Amino acid sequence: MTISEFNKGLRNKEFSASEAVKKLYQKIKSEDPTIGAFLTLLPDLAIAQAQKIDSVIAKGENLPPLAGVPLAVKDIILIEGQACTAASKILEHYTASYDATVIKKLKEQEVIFVGKTNLDEFAMGSSTENSALQITRNPHDLERVPGGSSGGSAAAVAAGFALGALGSDTGGSIRQPAAFCGVVGLKPTYGAVSRYGLMAMASSLDQIGPFANSVEDASLLFQAIRGEDKFDSTSTPADDGQDLIAPDFSALKNMTLGIPSEYFESGMENNMAKAMEQVKEQLQDLGVKFVPVSLPHTKYSLSTYYIIQPAEVSANLARYDGVRYEGVMPAEYLPNDLQELYFESRGKGLGAEVKRRIILGTFVLSSGYHDAYYKKAQQVRALIVKDFEDAFQKADVIFAPVTPHTAFKIGEKSNDPLSMYLEDAYTLPVNIAGLPGLSIPARVKSDMPIGFQLIGKRFREADILGLGQLYEKEIPPPSL
Repeated sequence: MTISEFNKGLRNKEFSASEAVKKLYQKIKSEDPTIGAFLTLLPDLAIAQAQKIDSVIAKGENLPPLAGVPLAVKDIILIEGQACTAASKILEHYTASYDATVIKKLKEQEVIFVGKTNLDEFAMGSSTENSALQITRNPHDLERVPGGSSGGSAAAVAAGFALGALGSDTGGSIRQPAAFCGVVGLKPTYGAVSRYGLMAMASSLDQIGPFANSVEDASLLFQAIRGEDKFDSTSTPADDGQDLIAPDFSALKNMTLGIPSEYFESGMENNMAKAMEQVKEQLQDLGVKFVPVSLPHTKYSLSTYYIIQPAEVSANLARYDGVRYEGVMPAEYLPNDLQELYFESRGKGLGAEVKRRIILGTFVLSSGYHDAYYKKAQQVRALIVKDFEDAFQKADVIFAPVTPHTAFKIGEKSNDPLSMYLEDAYTLPVNIAGLPGLSIPARVKSDMPIGFQLIGKRFREADILGLGQLYEKEIPPPSL
C-alpha cells in the first residue's frame, strides 16, 4: 500500500487503525527475527495512537493526511520516553528525554510509530554491520547487506513492516540503503529539515530524511517534517511555493538533466552501467533532455569527507564519556580516577569503527595538522560546491548512479575499511555541497534492486521529487 491508499482505506472504514497495527506486529513478529530491522518495538505507543485515531474516525472528524500511517524511526532520532541507542553499547540503556522536532511534527500528523530501527553504530558505516547490537539483512536476499547506515529503516520499508521510515544521511546513509533495498530515499537540502533531536555525528553534513515505497509517499513525509525550527539555527523556512504532491508534469518534461562524466568513467559494474543507460533512455522517452556536465573535483570528495566527518565526529562524540549518560559499567566497578573512567567507558562502550573515526578526527584537528588537513579539506569543499553551481548553469537536475554495484554479501567488506568507504563515492558530494538527493528504484530487470539518483539545486526538492513521480507514473515496473 501507498500512504494515500492507506489513508483512503482508513477513511472509508475498510479497516481500522487498530486492525492495521495488529496485523503489522504479527508480520514483524513472524519475519523480523530473520531480517533484524528493528532494535525496539513500540506496541504500547502504537496501539494507543491507533485507538485514538479510530475514535476520531468514529466521530466523523477530519484526519491529517498521514494519520494512522505506520512509520519506523532510525534509532538515532529521539522519541520521548523511548530507548535511543544509536546501536552503541555506550547508550544501550539510554532513554530519550524529549522528542526530536521531526517526531513532534509527525505526532501532530497522528502518525503511528512502530519501532526504532537498527543502524551502523552512531551512523558510521555503509552496511549496518557496524551495529553493536545486531546485523540487519536485506529482505531481497538474506545473505546480503541492506546498506547503511540507515539499513534498518530501509529494510523495514522493503519488508513491509512500515509504510515509511525516517533515516539520517551524512554521506549517503539514506540513498545507498534505499538503492540496495529497492525503496525510495530522500536526502533533503542541508537545513530543510531540523536536526534537533538527531544525535549529532557530523553536524555540517547530517540531514534527516524519509524512506518510502513511492516518490509520492516520500514527498508527503518530507512535506510534513520540513521547515524552520527555533531549536536548530541551520534550519530554514519551507518554500510553500513548491507543490511537492501534485507537480506540473508537463513542465517537468521540459527539464534538462546533467550527466557528470566523472560519475560514469570507471568503478561501476557492468550491470549498473547498463541499468543507468536504460533509465536514461526511459527518461528521454518522457521528453527529458540530457546534457553533459563536469564536476572535476568529485575525485576529491572521498578524501575531503573523511577529513571533515571524522573531525566533527571527534568533537560530537566527546559527550559520551561514561558520566553524562548512563555508562557501560555497574557503579560498584567504576574507577576512582576520572581519566581512567573515560578510558574504561569509551574503550568498552564504543565500537572499532567509531574509535577509528574519533582517532582520525582528533589527529586532523591536532596542533600542527589542522591547516594541513582540516583547513585544506574545507577549501576543497568550497571547490566541490562551485562545481555543482557551474553544472546547474547548464542543467536543472543532475542524473547519477547511487552505488557502483548492487548489495554485497554480509562480511564481504567488513575487514577492509577503505573498500567500505568507497561505497559512498557517488553520494558523498551531495552532502559536502548541502544539496538534495533522491534515490529511486530503477524500473529495469535485475536480480537485486538498483537505484538511480537525482540531485537538485539547494531547496529545490520539488524538482527531483516531481521528476521521480513522473518516472513512476509513466514507466511501468519490469515484467518478471
